[in-house]
Amino acid sequence: MEGVYPDWIKNAATGSRSGAASPRPKAPDSPYSGLAQEAWPDRTRQLLLEQPLHGPELVDAVLRSWDAIFESRLGRGFHIGREIKPGPQIMGFFLHALIPLELASTQPNWRAEITAADKDLVYVPNERFSIEVKTSSHPSQIFGNRSYGIENPGRGKKAKSGYYLTVNFEKWQSNKRPQILLIRYGWLDSSDWIAQRAETGQQSSLPPPVDNYQLLRLYSA
Repeated sequence: MEGVYPDWIKNAATGSRSGAASPRPKAPDSPYSGLAQEAWPDRTRQLLLEQPLHGPELVDAVLRSWDAIFESRLGRGFHIGREIKPGPQIMGFFLHALIPLELASTQPNWRAEITAADKDLVYVPNERFSIEVKTSSHPSQIFGNRSYGIENPGRGKKAKSGYYLTVNFEKWQSNKRPQILLIRYGWLDSSDWIAQRAETGQQSSLPPPVDNYQLLRLYSA
């Protein structure tokens, strides 16, 4: 199968994160159902091969969005990166908003979300290919809300299984402009997320095998 992959998929790298957390069993409707973990990377490559939105287009949109943040001005011409240095949550919000808009402006059949049931980036001809965007100031991991790790899909909420674009970026360090550290692309099932045990915890995370084999690296600084 490897021979039919375009270069961007062949070159997309797996991760090397270690840890004790184990993935949950895959549901019958998961594209990874019945596969051993060592077969997950190739299954991820097959899923990316089916995607109408290719990796290089995503990377370009992420980097353009990041640059656009620093070209923005607020108030009476105050620059982000000079007078204004937003915290990670705000930087993530800017990325989360800009990436779908940048892609929708250049890619036919794609649009940004409109309703609560939409993914962040919607493929109008077939919603199966719609993409959720996750950003984090952690150097290599991404996180979801605690609700991601709880079996309660809710009504009118977006599906948590499907294609994901994940972006990790630097925090501010003195006067140095932060940069994009990591861009990954892949597929996550709703059952892949594990909520913090304490009910007061607010995050869900991914066990290492899921993180390593279902999100493949397209770009690293």
